[in-house]
Amino acid sequence: MRKLLWTDLKNRLLFNSAETVGFSSSKKMPGKKVCIVGSGNWGSAIAKIIGHNVKASNRFDPIVNMWVFEEMINGKKLTEIINTDHENVKYLPGHKLPRNVFIGKLCDQMKPHITEGTIGISLIKGVDEGPEGLKLISDIIREKLEIEVSVLMGANIANEVADEKFCETTIGAKNEANGHIFKELLQTPNFRINVVQESDTVELCGALKNIVAVGAGFCDGLGFGDNTKAAVIRLGLMEMVAFTKMFCKGQVSSVTFLESCGVADLITTCYGGRNRKVAEAFVKTSKSITELEAEMLNGQKLQGPQTSAEVYKILLKKDLVDKFPLFTAVYQICFEGKEVKEFIHCLQNHPEHM
Repeated sequence: MRKLLWTDLKNRLLFNSAETVGFSSSKKMPGKKVCIVGSGNWGSAIAKIIGHNVKASNRFDPIVNMWVFEEMINGKKLTEIINTDHENVKYLPGHKLPRNVFIGKLCDQMKPHITEGTIGISLIKGVDEGPEGLKLISDIIREKLEIEVSVLMGANIANEVADEKFCETTIGAKNEANGHIFKELLQTPNFRINVVQESDTVELCGALKNIVAVGAGFCDGLGFGDNTKAAVIRLGLMEMVAFTKMFCKGQVSSVTFLESCGVADLITTCYGGRNRKVAEAFVKTSKSITELEAEMLNGQKLQGPQTSAEVYKILLKKDLVDKFPLFTAVYQICFEGKEVKEFIHCLQNHPEHM
């Protein structure tokens, strides 16, 4: 999992996956400050929405700070390109970002600059490794910055969001009032948001569906067809629900899996996401996941294999590997050299009830 380096943010934070981020300060203005950490295609798509929304609301400062991993593009810094041309030419080409979204200098610490009342929302669909295994990204942010953190997960392919094609998403907020603040910040007529309180369930859906999508990609690469992929989606959803109920200490209701963060995101990812795409190429080319990331993802990382590794550690520790055959098969194929053609066995022998 990529690590986040914390830097200077005040009042409202949005976290998108990034290795390193930069900072640019602006003159203090009325309203709640908003900043975005991370500038991949998803972070840039969200920046486009936020940049327009803050100008239409009295609640937020109209200047948005954005943190970017500095890269050279044709001899010019990516931060300079975004600041001058208002376009992330590497990760979201063809979409202009509003002029109130700014990039600045690298900073490796944000905690000393966090002010009272700051809240955050994580848009990262992945997990990290904690002392006892899987750890939610929102928990890492919450613990390091000592702030309240919500999450946003849904069937949201970045380019389609940036193109303003209609889609839905889910905000998970243990503090419901905070969830509605972020809804005001992010919702548009074509980006419909629902707020639920089962934040951990929402976040786990965003992480676990990537494992299932890898399985869907294996099916495509092996030429198994849509019927088999439908089985992967259904059985994968069963494992997502079972694992979430095992992992979460609070309530886990089935209705949350019917939100955009659940079945909708799962279907979208299994047909159109990068995990599916790379997994299909893994079968057809016999190249490693690492090689395919470098060739196909333009510098971005694949969450599905890494999430399967974190999940497998927990299942192994709890002696539950046999109860989650799809999750286990994805891990073993990606990391232990199991033949990808054997993936079908996890479907044929899947338990009827979990």
